[in-house]
Amino acid sequence: MPVHAFLVTRNDDHVATAVTDLDDDDLPPGEVLVDVEWSAVNYKDGMVTVPGNRVARQSPLVPGVDLAGTVVASDDPEITPGAPVLVHGYDLGVARHGGFATRARVPAGWIVPLPAGLDPRHAMTIGTAGFTAVLSLRRLQAVGTVPDGGPVLVTGASGGVGSMAVAVLARHGYEVVASTGKVDEHDYLRHLGAAEVVDRDVVGGDEQRVLGQERWAAAVDCVGGATLAGILRTLRYGGAVAASGLTAGTELATTVYPFIIRGVALLGVDSVNVPLAERRAVWASITDDLPAEVVDPMVEREIGLDGLDAALADVLAGRVRGRVLVRPGA
Repeated sequence: MPVHAFLVTRNDDHVATAVTDLDDDDLPPGEVLVDVEWSAVNYKDGMVTVPGNRVARQSPLVPGVDLAGTVVASDDPEITPGAPVLVHGYDLGVARHGGFATRARVPAGWIVPLPAGLDPRHAMTIGTAGFTAVLSLRRLQAVGTVPDGGPVLVTGASGGVGSMAVAVLARHGYEVVASTGKVDEHDYLRHLGAAEVVDRDVVGGDEQRVLGQERWAAAVDCVGGATLAGILRTLRYGGAVAASGLTAGTELATTVYPFIIRGVALLGVDSVNVPLAERRAVWASITDDLPAEVVDPMVEREIGLDGLDAALADVLAGRVRGRVLVRPGA
């Protein structure tokens, strides 16, 4: 059976994309073969289409760092054909073919069985974005961030991780302040649970000061760069920021003052290499944090493989609100 796939090919500084057919033999080695029913667009997927990027580690490459579907064949006795599963992170979609195809072959050690009550579409509506948001909340809780401790800022709030973070924090009773540069998304963010929406330009205060007014008890930063530096300057004493984004840049221009004067914590949030046991544990309870009625309004559009060029350009340009779902077989 042919594998219908969105393929990215790099030749020097030129990147070409095409929807094409592969064979099962073109898929990488692995113990589990999955019929992919749903995937989703993430910022990293867009990055592999940028000339000169350092994200894609092979060419040609099928992007897609998320996938959910049904096991077709398995060499692992604990993973049976017909089982609904999901896979995200690891090398998926960056160093081996990923979710933007009708079929994928992956190592058994990457497989997360779909918990009861979670279907493939709901799983991909949550996807890496929701998983990262839940991990961010858990990291903040681990250092003592509590709902009555003060406002929690979410930057890049209209994006995938940001939208999920606003929703999950609100469901846990936190006072959420959503930061965005998109005036027309304020109602959307309030619907997700934001108590207040602020312009992204006011988050960091005066860049010339090593410390600013204490504003946030905690933050979930999906942006990085100068935004993250600004958050660190304006966290309250003992506050913490869970950082997972880099859309505003990878450099961090800060000082030691937030750390040694206010005792703040900078918590890195990685969704790629989370150990399988923790990954499965998060997914086992994720519908309590992000049920379908909460995440469905975040779906901006559903596309097939032929809609990926436009969607990837949109995510790179910051034009995507919430989630774009991909149905490879559509």
